[in-house]
Amino acid sequence: MRTTLNIDENLVNQLLEATHEKSKTRAITIAINDYLKKKNLRKILSYQGNLSIESNWEQLEKEELAEYE
Repeated sequence: MRTTLNIDENLVNQLLEATHEKSKTRAITIAINDYLKKKNLRKILSYQGNLSIESNWEQLEKEELAEYE
């Protein structure tokens, strides 16, 4: 998808240097993907200590598999 953006040239040059890419499009795509991965990881990490995992997961798995037999 073609998009026109007004981005500080210094930022784009820093991004090209950091990603070792020659293409501005590829460098920006890498930066966006990296940002989204980090954002999703922070969201997952925010659940740390808030989830309760059953300690009998092995038994539950055996019971579930038995249902399919």
